[in-house]
Parts: sequence; structure tokens; C-alpha cells
Amino acid sequence: MKILSTFLFIAALLFALLIPGALQAQGGQGTGIIDQGPEQQLLYSPETIEWQAAPPSLEPGAEVALLEGSPSEPGVFTMRIRMPDDFYISPHWHPGVERVTVISGLFQLGRGDELNREATETLEPGSYVSMPPEFRHYAIAEGDTVIQLTSIGPWEVNYINPEDDPRLRS
Repeated sequence: MKILSTFLFIAALLFALLIPGALQAQGGQGTGIIDQGPEQQLLYSPETIEWQAAPPSLEPGAEVALLEGSPSEPGVFTMRIRMPDDFYISPHWHPGVERVTVISGLFQLGRGDELNREATETLEPGSYVSMPPEFRHYAIAEGDTVIQLTSIGPWEVNYINPEDDPRLRS
């Protein structure tokens, strides 16, 4: 009987020590990154959000506002992207999960390797989409559109067709 109770104690101890670590690793999508959150509260109202020109990985005309973290560093980040009417993002994919919430405007989202305006789904304000790593997709803004994107850095945009990559144009 003492052997059985010792075995059960050891099994419970191992369970208590190993399971929390495994669950934390899953919080980082299998990347080993644990979301510790910000060091202090982050609070934004629309008028306090600071917009700047989008990075060269997007076509000119879009603006971004970094709300939390950094897309260039390991860890969770959240940013908003503001796009003018008819702004498009050519077919591409990302190495990590992409989570998008539509804040305003209409966000036309398509899937696949070729941009096809007729094959998009319209996401209205309040809509949410989560796309797995390497999911091939494209987007078109209908009206002035703002989305909020959350993912884990470092962030990459990999265009299907290199000719669509704004970074490669002079």
C-alpha cells in the first residue's frame, strides 16, 4: 500500500510540474513565447492613437498605429492598419497566426494565390477572422477601412508573386 501511495504522490507531483509549462507553451502557438503582457496598462482612445506611414511591406497610402509590442521583435503585438478606399494587399502569407478585427469600413478578404475581387468575403465592422500560419490570402479595402491585427513577432509578409512585393520595387 505504501508503494502505491508513493507512486501516486510522484505522479501527481510530475503532473503539477509539467502540465503548466506545456500549457504556457501553447499560449505562444507552439513558439515557446509566453505572453507576459505589458509592464503597465495600455489605454488608447481614438484621438490618442498615433498613426504613421505603413512599412514598406505594404503599398503606399496605408498607415499603421502600433498599440502594443513590436512586429519586429519576438512576442505578441497589436497594431491597427488604416487603408484608403480600394487599397489592396496582394496575395501573401505569414509564418504565424494572424488575427484581424475590422474596426471600420469594409474589409474584403480573399483566399488563394491570385487576387480575385469576385471571390472575397466582406467583413463588416466588428467582424473577426483568425488565419493559421502560411494561410494564403489577400485583402481589399472598400471605403476608408481600419483593421486591428494581433500576432506574434517577428512578423513577416511573404508575397506569393515577388512582383507584388512593394519592397522590391524602386
